[in-house]
Amino acid sequence: MTASSPSGSSVAPANPWPALWAMVIGFFMILVDSTIVSVATPAIRDALDTDYNTVIWVTSAYLLAYAVPLLITGRLGDRFGPKRVYLSGLTVFTVASLWCALTSSVEILILARVLQGLGASLMTPQTMSVITRTFPAHSRGRAMALWGATAGVATLVGPVLGGVLVDVAGWEWIFLVNVPVGILGFVLAWRLVPRLDTHTHSFDWLGVALSAGAMFLIVFGIQEGERYDWGTIAGFVSVPLLIAAGLVVGAVFLWWQSRIQSEPLVPLSLFGDRNFSVANAAISMVSFSVTAMSFPFMLWAQSVRGWTPTESGMLLIPMAVVTGVMAPLVGRFTDRIAPRLLTSIGFAASAVGLVLMSRLLTPQASVVGLLLVMALIGFGNAFLWSPLAATATRNLPMSSAGAGSGVYNATRQVGAVLGSAAIAAAIESRLATHLPQATGTGGEGAGAAVLAPEAFDPFSTAMSEAVLVPAAAFLVGLVLVQFFARPARG
Repeated sequence: MTASSPSGSSVAPANPWPALWAMVIGFFMILVDSTIVSVATPAIRDALDTDYNTVIWVTSAYLLAYAVPLLITGRLGDRFGPKRVYLSGLTVFTVASLWCALTSSVEILILARVLQGLGASLMTPQTMSVITRTFPAHSRGRAMALWGATAGVATLVGPVLGGVLVDVAGWEWIFLVNVPVGILGFVLAWRLVPRLDTHTHSFDWLGVALSAGAMFLIVFGIQEGERYDWGTIAGFVSVPLLIAAGLVVGAVFLWWQSRIQSEPLVPLSLFGDRNFSVANAAISMVSFSVTAMSFPFMLWAQSVRGWTPTESGMLLIPMAVVTGVMAPLVGRFTDRIAPRLLTSIGFAASAVGLVLMSRLLTPQASVVGLLLVMALIGFGNAFLWSPLAATATRNLPMSSAGAGSGVYNATRQVGAVLGSAAIAAAIESRLATHLPQATGTGGEGAGAAVLAPEAFDPFSTAMSEAVLVPAAAFLVGLVLVQFFARPARG
């Protein structure tokens, strides 16, 4: 470990890889938690006696609490040191994981997930900040390849790991397993991550409040829209009003960022770099799709085919394996091939894979066909995470490392939050159309582990149509990356 001087300054280590590997453990863990709940959704719903729209808040609350503070936690790393903030976040995350495992009500579980998300938000920007500040520009692509591969594989392996844990030990273990991993990650980071220079920053708390309010209003409106028939919630409060209010508050937030005299929460000057802007928009589409795609697929697999969580999760193994194998290979080209080409391959392959998945979700679906489709989606994802991360951060000045990583990760998580909310709304909408008795809180249908045979076809149709939502997001990403410029070589 590199010791810091009395003034708090330090020299970056000659070999920064051990520090990055130490932080990757915690980063992998918090990203697995973004998707691991999807395969356990039926089990949690039954165990805590709730409905699917409520239980999806177990994921949405985590993603929301993860996304909003990211705009300021990168600055906290600059101010107090990325190592100190990372270890604090890892401690909060690990304690919250234990709380999740011990709870017996969905309301308390959602609250514990909020605390988990706060811990994750403290950790994530520090990983990118350490890469930007310790790796030279010419080798940063390889480091970002590891970061991107970790992000990609973690979000895809979550349902696989979750299925095994739910079947073998119970849904509580998808959270309890984080405790020993968190302790190991803390020890390694304490020993291997260097202390880096700190920079004095002011903190825009009004910006935090505005961004949090905008995000909550939009996500709540989208996710709860179908429950209230996209109309009145109570009195004059309606779903359209909440979404509109969220957009207005978001616009006020952007206006405030352009007017604030001290350091803005989102330095709009960063978006003067076209590649940073495009990469942020594109990664939001990736995160939207990866988060959203698992829910309808897992519901179909367990409700229509009657597969166990382990069997359902194993269908995602080709996706995780192909991404894991391909990501290092793609990383070698990240510093040499234009990001437009690499990411176009990724978005196109992923979109085609989800469209094919939509066609395959029938009661008689071929398992071999599903496995091949999953491999195609994994192939596409391998061309997205690393190139987008490397391109977004390549031109960032060192003084903006924390702010830039915070913005990028916040954008990524905003995509995940909106993906979770949108797929909840899509599932409710499609079930209301094709299988009305499957909505709501009681009875057979969405809350049942296995549907009655006569419901197989309409339920499958509903889930296949819901899968087209993340497919559309991948297509939007394909359009966005056409605006990439070839990055300057550093």
